[in-house]
Amino acid sequence: MPNPLQQLTQLGQSAWYDFITRDLIRSGELARLIKEDSLRGMTSNPTIFEKAVAGSSDYDEEIRTLAQAGTSPEGIVEALMVADVRAASDVFRPVYDASGHGDGTVSIEVSPTLAFDTQGTIDAARRLWKTIDRPNVMVKIPATEAGIPAIRQCLADGININITLLFSIDRYKQVIEAFKSGLEQRTAAGLPVSTVHSVASFFVSRVDGQTDAELAKAGDRGKSLVHQLAIANARVAYQIFGNSLLTPRWQALAAKGAKAQRPLWASTSTKDPSLPDVYYIESLIAPDTVNTIPPDTLRAYADHGKPEVRITPASELAAAAMLAAYDKLGLSPLADRTAFLEADGVKKFSESWSALLDRVNQKANALAA
Repeated sequence: MPNPLQQLTQLGQSAWYDFITRDLIRSGELARLIKEDSLRGMTSNPTIFEKAVAGSSDYDEEIRTLAQAGTSPEGIVEALMVADVRAASDVFRPVYDASGHGDGTVSIEVSPTLAFDTQGTIDAARRLWKTIDRPNVMVKIPATEAGIPAIRQCLADGININITLLFSIDRYKQVIEAFKSGLEQRTAAGLPVSTVHSVASFFVSRVDGQTDAELAKAGDRGKSLVHQLAIANARVAYQIFGNSLLTPRWQALAAKGAKAQRPLWASTSTKDPSLPDVYYIESLIAPDTVNTIPPDTLRAYADHGKPEVRITPASELAAAAMLAAYDKLGLSPLADRTAFLEADGVKKFSESWSALLDRVNQKANALAA
């Protein structure tokens, strides 16, 4: 009988791994997860890389070599990330080919310090795409105001893009528009769109962290919405995704071979210890979606997950009603909470990036000596 992760694949949801280390790839563990647990892709971010470099000596020899060659800390970090993502992409290549290129991708993020720099983001994405030189790589660009035009241009360039740090419904609508516009720009230039792939990474549990704190101010009036709004927010996003595929505009692109930009559920580990450890995984199972899962949550789901499609038309209506009910409580608007989360997400990734540079610089100086 298929295990719960394999069953997710059968239900149309792809489990990706929100984790990367050199040892994971070299030890064969990544290949095992692909074979035995139907792992379908991988994502990374500055926080994950900072922990990987800090917690292992696997990178020391390469850091030493690059430092002795006079490479800057930024150059060393990019070289380490590129090497890991390229190696992981090669392991996932059979999945990419067998899935018709929808899965089997590995994501690498542009520097979070570029989150408010449109042209800098475009330049970085182009450089990473060219340097890694793998068709099953996705470059992650945050869904900030400056990131939206960068997303559009990079898709027009034919670069696979994973839109990250997406929290609000309104911003998601802008992402969908950028996706379609980028592909339309590409078709207008006579270029193919069938090879361009994208996902929109909608962050989940962090929304509850914000709204639950607000709901506590409403007392009994807000109790029924506690631990509910993050899932409701994501379910409404899924409804918007489905509706976007019904438009003549999308159908014209699909007729040219364009592939849908699937919603990807991110930040799905459970932060509140009072909730089940697979709470956000179970609640957001639906066809044509991705869930990027950290190691502990992946193991938990493989052990005791109960896969079943849980985003249905009825649940979408209930989700919209929950968001409306929250608005009527007169608390801090959800739009303000998600705007804070976007800014805070950029801040936290920037701090991890800075910590990663510092860690590499310290190691480089010690090893070069």
